[in-house]
Amino acid sequence: MQELAIEKLKNEKKAANYDKYAAIMKDRTCDALMEFCRQDAEFAQAVYQGGSFEDCMKAVAKNCGHGISDLEAFRRAVQFYFQGADIQFRMTVNLCAGVEEQPAPEAHQVLAAEEKKGAISLDLSDFL
Repeated sequence: MQELAIEKLKNEKKAANYDKYAAIMKDRTCDALMEFCRQDAEFAQAVYQGGSFEDCMKAVAKNCGHGISDLEAFRRAVQFYFQGADIQFRMTVNLCAGVEEQPAPEAHQVLAAEEKKGAISLDLSDFL
């Protein structure tokens, strides 16, 4: 069902007519919806059986004034297909990002090779 919903979104995105606000938001909103379909089969089913992407974008762009955030656009799109649903978003600031060491390309290649050999990587926070 997830792939059917994703195909529906892709096809309808191309075939629709958009006002100037929806035209600006359609690509990123469609990408977000496709990712949400990959994450949840029930949501994918709602997209597949629900209204058109063009109508979704009309709902997203309605009363947007001079603009809305990506987060609000994605929220409106999700609620168009699945009333009562919401999205979660988390951002953090990393004040030391400019001085942190980036892994060398060679180290990345070694890690990739280890993963191919069957190495397992666990994040202990997954068990909490």
